[in-house]
Amino acid sequence: MKINNKSLLFSFTLLMLLVGKGIMAQKVKMISTTETERWVKSKKDIKIIESNAEADIVVYTDSILQVVDGFGGSFNELGYTALQVLPKEGRKEVMEALFSEDGCDFTMCRLPIGASDYALSYYSSNDVPEDFGMRDFNIDRDRFIMIPYIKQALNIQPNLKLWASPWTPPAWMKVNEHYSARSGDWNGRPQGNRMTPGAEIFNNATGFKMQERYLKAYALYFSKFVQQYKAAGVPLWGIMPQNEVAYAPNWPACTWRPEDMAYFIGKFLGPKFKEDNLSTEIWLGTINAGNPDYVRTILDNKDAAKYLSGVGFQWGGSKSIPTITKEYPSYKFMQTENKCGNQENNWSSLQVSWETLVHYTNSGSGSYMYWNMILDETGMSSWGWPQNSMIVIDKNTKEVTYNDEFYLFKHLSHFVKPGDHLLKSSKGKNHIAYKSKDGSTVLLVNNPDKENKTINIKVGDKTISAQLKATSINTIIVSK
Repeated sequence: MKINNKSLLFSFTLLMLLVGKGIMAQKVKMISTTETERWVKSKKDIKIIESNAEADIVVYTDSILQVVDGFGGSFNELGYTALQVLPKEGRKEVMEALFSEDGCDFTMCRLPIGASDYALSYYSSNDVPEDFGMRDFNIDRDRFIMIPYIKQALNIQPNLKLWASPWTPPAWMKVNEHYSARSGDWNGRPQGNRMTPGAEIFNNATGFKMQERYLKAYALYFSKFVQQYKAAGVPLWGIMPQNEVAYAPNWPACTWRPEDMAYFIGKFLGPKFKEDNLSTEIWLGTINAGNPDYVRTILDNKDAAKYLSGVGFQWGGSKSIPTITKEYPSYKFMQTENKCGNQENNWSSLQVSWETLVHYTNSGSGSYMYWNMILDETGMSSWGWPQNSMIVIDKNTKEVTYNDEFYLFKHLSHFVKPGDHLLKSSKGKNHIAYKSKDGSTVLLVNNPDKENKTINIKVGDKTISAQLKATSINTIIVSK
């Protein structure tokens, strides 16, 4: 048989083009951050290798886990006042770093209902004692601080999902008639709030006055907050009835027994939202109780459970979320407050946040909230606790510093969007993987070691070699 050399050459060329296109389609890129090098895009440190090479990490691209609902941080008054020391363009630059597509691209954030520990002072939306009809309810203070702050974010990220929770009910609704649960300052120092001796409430009791007139008024309080915020141009997709239900600090707080919280949600809060035709979701939270029985008590209460869409956990709640997500798979779950540190603002803070992020993600959480997005150079709360923040603005020099944790969360939220899914991957505490809606795989890898190392990663039918810098956070994107 005679072979046509031209046909053979054409066939070979066509084959090479097809193979070449296949290779080109297998695009891989990596972005890395260390303490000294931020957001470095690298081509030389990553490549596709022989598929039979032994893998350090395996990503199972066909094994899809929980959906991503969003990532973000929390708005508070001291964050806003820190931002205001900058000129207009400086404020815009900082907010774009958090909310624009080129920045962290945050898609979900939290705000307080009334005073948090990072408010300028105590306050609620109704400080008139025994105003059970909420005649004097108002969000007037928020119109000058919180709402302008949030609207700066909404101007950049119009689809930002917002949820809210109170640190405390109005003081007149509480047993001790005080915003806080105990006296003194942070770590027991004598300065700080003053309280009538014997008025402290510790976390084995409910601090709310459980009479029905107070419960009914408090449900109305939530409804009015949601409605007035919406009228002000800040719609809320969700609320949680109490921040840290099992903690009694010296800043705004209120403890609740689970039976009492279930009663409030099932008999008052849920029915009020239904009566007022509010689409805002009610979530149980924020849960800081390590014993899963706290959540079980409420989710097993039929009156309360029918109004709840999800559960939010923080701090001590990390111990209970792995159990609850397995026992109640029909609910959504959230990590509601990142560990806030003591103003270290360094790589050790990043490592703590990384461990918390991986734990909650692998435990079923679909969303994750940082706490202080912005603070001044002191990091100080109004009650004496200096904490970490993603961004520090020095009120004296006007210098803006983007801390290590800013880059950690940018490495996540810049690439992983609502509607993406967590992917199953091999065991290990230094990686998490996601499937994007476009079919690509996003892998976050932490190298906590003090030396460079090379790892092999199997992603579906591809094996990738990645050179990781010492003490680095890395995002690897593998196209479909």
